[in-house]
Amino acid sequence: MESPLSKVFNGWKIFLAIAIGLLISSWMLYNSLSVSHFIADQKNGTHEWVDGNQNNRVDMSEEIDFKVSKHGTYRQLTFTESMNQIEWDSSTTIWLFIALLFMVSRDFFYVVRIRLLTKNQLGWKAAIYVILLWEFASALTPGVVGGAAVAMFILNRETIPLGRATAIVIITAFMDNLFFVLMIPLVFLFVHNSDLFPVEEGSTLILSWWFWGGFGIIFSVCLMLYLTLFWYPSFATRFLLFVFRFPLIKRWKFIAAEWGKDIEKAAITFKKEKNSFWLAVFVSTFMSWISRYLVINAILNAFLHLGFYDNILVLGKQLILWLFMLVSPTPGGSGVAEYAFGEILSSFSSSAILLVIMAIIWRLISYFPYLFIGAILLPSWIKRTRS
Repeated sequence: MESPLSKVFNGWKIFLAIAIGLLISSWMLYNSLSVSHFIADQKNGTHEWVDGNQNNRVDMSEEIDFKVSKHGTYRQLTFTESMNQIEWDSSTTIWLFIALLFMVSRDFFYVVRIRLLTKNQLGWKAAIYVILLWEFASALTPGVVGGAAVAMFILNRETIPLGRATAIVIITAFMDNLFFVLMIPLVFLFVHNSDLFPVEEGSTLILSWWFWGGFGIIFSVCLMLYLTLFWYPSFATRFLLFVFRFPLIKRWKFIAAEWGKDIEKAAITFKKEKNSFWLAVFVSTFMSWISRYLVINAILNAFLHLGFYDNILVLGKQLILWLFMLVSPTPGGSGVAEYAFGEILSSFSSSAILLVIMAIIWRLISYFPYLFIGAILLPSWIKRTRS
């Protein structure tokens, strides 16, 4: 019986997926750039605050919080008008260029990691394709799902056996989660809790509960992946056979059994690797995540004057920010990321407009490019990997 995965990247379906991906990318980008914000303006105010969301505070980015009034004390600004409110000099340009370099560095270390895990079976070109398409899939899926489900099929298309590809994806997920599990306690060891969360009592409580709930999920996933990889690889087979008992996919149960056996073989092989191998994989993981974090540091330094401790504090706060995105139900953490950015980094600037502008620039650098790069690369990758 033919595998149900054999036609995933063939025929009209893939062109439909590309078209949908481009439409979604364009809509999300337009939606981010067309959003308007409010500023206090006693002389030329056009709106008044009405607390439409009933949270007893002025939310400058919520239109429901304001209504048109001839005697208003707030004025609405578009994205372009908001950008004109920001001072832009050569230092700003340099720091934003550095932010772009950090994004390139992040993907470079991801490429290094995938080549390590495939024993250099993937060349540099193939590895770059894999990572960029992986990021494309991650950008289109909820943070809690990520692009891992698609990544194993991308690797399989690159001649990596599906079971081994799945084991590789499991290892990358394990390493990413291990980074969080190890780094978060260190952050709270050196930075006080009150410095990491907003000072407002309501926001602190909500974000704190969300954060520790998310950390519990990440820790549990990390533990489960560790046990599957290094102690009970047969769990993968039992889990797949359980899933493929359902009527709609039951006829492909034999594929699940073979898939599970491949995962077991790959897990046993990886278990025999030397400590130096795992150290190299974790170092590449560490460097990719640090590069990802330094993007925000560079953006903040483009508009603010931050000292050494401030930059360390920003790195610590990003662990919280990214954990929110990981457990986000929206594609790429969209919406949640911008909100968390403003809430967590508000202590560095009292300007709501500046925070919004920095959040949008951050997403323009670290999120939206992958939507368009992935959609552009996908057709050529399909053609190149067609058997």
